[in-house]
Amino acid sequence: MSGRFFGTAITRVEDARLLTGKGHYVDDIELPDMLHAAFVRASFAHGRIRNIDTSDALAMPGVAAIYTMADFADIAQGSMPPMAPHPLLKTPITYHPLADAEVRHVGEAIAIVLADNRAHAEDAAAAVMLDVEYLPAVSDAVLAREASSPKVHSQHASNVIATMKASFGDCAGVFAKAHHVLTEHFDIHRGGCHAMECRGVVANIDLQTDALTISTSSQSPYMVRRHLATYLQRDENTIRVLTPDVGGGFGPKANVYAEEFAVAIAAIKSRRPVKWIEDRQEHFVATTQQRGQVWALDVAFDNDGRMRAIRGHCIHDNGAYAPYGLILPATALASFPGPYALDALDLSVDVVLTNLVPTSPVRGACRPNVAFLLERLADRIARHLNIDRQDVRRRSFVRADQMPYTTGMKARDGSPISYDSGDYVAALDLVLDKIEATSFEARRAEARKRGKLRGLGIASCVEDTGLGPFEGASVRVTPAGKVIIATGASSQGQGHRTAFAQIAADALGVELEDVTVETADTAKFPLGISTIASRIAVTAGSSVQLAAHKVRAKAITFASHQLEVGEHDLELEGGAVRVKGIPEMKVKLSEIARVLAGNTGMTLPGDMEPDLAATAYFNSNALTFAYGANACEVEVDPETGDISVVRYVVVHDCGKLINPLIVDGQIRGGVVHGIGNALFERMIYDEEGQPLTTTYGDYFLPMASEMPQIEVHHIETPSPRNPIGVKGAGEGGTIPAAACVISAVEDALGPKGPFIPLHPVSPQQVVQWLEAMPVE
Repeated sequence: MSGRFFGTAITRVEDARLLTGKGHYVDDIELPDMLHAAFVRASFAHGRIRNIDTSDALAMPGVAAIYTMADFADIAQGSMPPMAPHPLLKTPITYHPLADAEVRHVGEAIAIVLADNRAHAEDAAAAVMLDVEYLPAVSDAVLAREASSPKVHSQHASNVIATMKASFGDCAGVFAKAHHVLTEHFDIHRGGCHAMECRGVVANIDLQTDALTISTSSQSPYMVRRHLATYLQRDENTIRVLTPDVGGGFGPKANVYAEEFAVAIAAIKSRRPVKWIEDRQEHFVATTQQRGQVWALDVAFDNDGRMRAIRGHCIHDNGAYAPYGLILPATALASFPGPYALDALDLSVDVVLTNLVPTSPVRGACRPNVAFLLERLADRIARHLNIDRQDVRRRSFVRADQMPYTTGMKARDGSPISYDSGDYVAALDLVLDKIEATSFEARRAEARKRGKLRGLGIASCVEDTGLGPFEGASVRVTPAGKVIIATGASSQGQGHRTAFAQIAADALGVELEDVTVETADTAKFPLGISTIASRIAVTAGSSVQLAAHKVRAKAITFASHQLEVGEHDLELEGGAVRVKGIPEMKVKLSEIARVLAGNTGMTLPGDMEPDLAATAYFNSNALTFAYGANACEVEVDPETGDISVVRYVVVHDCGKLINPLIVDGQIRGGVVHGIGNALFERMIYDEEGQPLTTTYGDYFLPMASEMPQIEVHHIETPSPRNPIGVKGAGEGGTIPAAACVISAVEDALGPKGPFIPLHPVSPQQVVQWLEAMPVE
């Protein structure tokens, strides 16, 4: 697909408003008589609440109310509905809106304080007195898996809440015949979200209708409505959920959170608007995290490096609850075998509770974990056989002539996973060419003269995108000739308004400035799923295309009657339907919209339905698979262990590009995220579950000074599985990045250095590795 706008690198229409301070975020909402909320949060990882004394706090200036879970009993009781039920979870392991009796991680909300401003609310929260019976805690998932470990939920006999398995082929047979077998253990450390905007909620109850309105910085406003309505036993029509501008989501804002429920119930109880804005310290202890996994893997391979089979086991740290069900570990399993055409696979994952913040998807949702495992194994095989790393990949990749390729794995709905299109070897060849791999040794030698160790890293990946079941969109032309798009897809900075406008403007022959996009308001569009899993370009973008073409067809039918010409002789351009070759013979879209809006006593031409509008839902019945190859160069200071990423090149295929400028921005942001995972971000807890990294003084994020110029090149292989030929791009930059950087660090340390099976890598570790290396 192509047109005037589709495929063009147009500056985002959102940017002018956002860059001039005209964005409207949750914290910008001010309502009459509004109360401000602060939560009393647990300072301990595990304990039983015996008493909550709010008397002193209630007497403090500005305090209007303090609620505990017991105070909510007249409205709702029990734990929250599971966001993603799974048959292996026989009973939901979800939060109460406020802790009921047992607290299971530092930061869990125990009570909500309402006051006339946030400062008074925080002061009062600090004055609430808790009588707690402290219970043993466990912060290490490996230890938590043991039968003798303290139980995160006292009523559960085990911390292992599920064991998930996936396999295909004759794994035992392949291993028995393999030329080589290697065993490796991998440790992928836990990290956080850290979007620019923390979470926030404003809830307001209409005193006349009792309708509830919630503004929340969420990726899943329709999920918030659905689950809150279930919990409160309300009809969904009595709850409106909308997301204003959202300053980044990255996955954790897709959760339905206890705070959203608590603020909503507090508004119902107090009969006043309530606002809560998460501060940065709360973010460290209350927003879901990710990546905590330990793997033991065997890989079978041939003498030429061709990977044949992988088997092994994972211990997955799920934190204290499972608000997102088992989607995260399930995604890890489904991400195998990546770009590799394995003969067999046999994996299991133990999902383990710990007394830590729960885990849920963070940009990539365990796909970066799996890419790290597979790419590290490829490098390990090359190291073992003393062959080039790229040869292992070329001999092991799914070939272009095998597409569509059925991997042997199953999707969430049980259907076979099948890659739709792509050429993984071509992507690797291009990225090696663009980073000038053939002349790398000269750059390594030059760096050595400066006292630096230079290394080249490579990594490839496959990403499932366009996750079902659907997103929808309506497209309407107003009597003023303007086009209004409404969709349930929320945006957190991806440029949805621009991309959707480009699609509709091409279909309807209008200018971008004539298109307005309204997103993520349950009062404006009836259904939506969530902005997750790089799915919106495929699902909502296709829905906009389908709806716009329905409107186009309707406009052409009307003009055919009006102009008395055949439909095949008509085209849309300049905001009008006109006769091909006779541009002055036309009827404007605004005129068509006015007629179809209806006039008393006047029939519509050709028995047409009213309104120049249409709604469409694209049902995504099969995943689309983006893929890519990365290469980077790092320099290591052997004196300090400091690692600098000095070059980074990405080759990526996300099908047809709606807007290359937006895609490049997504990929570059994703790479930065991945570099942070590889070298900086580490959420550390002590044995008692106390977080030790709760500020940016001790939890490090990459800054502009740590970033190289990131060079992006595209391959466009259209997907045959949606009408616009696109694949998702939101996470493709992150998925291979940690593997690529660690590959480069290992290469910099040289053949006598260690194989690196973990991330993030710290300067201290690098110095220790260098000191342990044999002296030449």
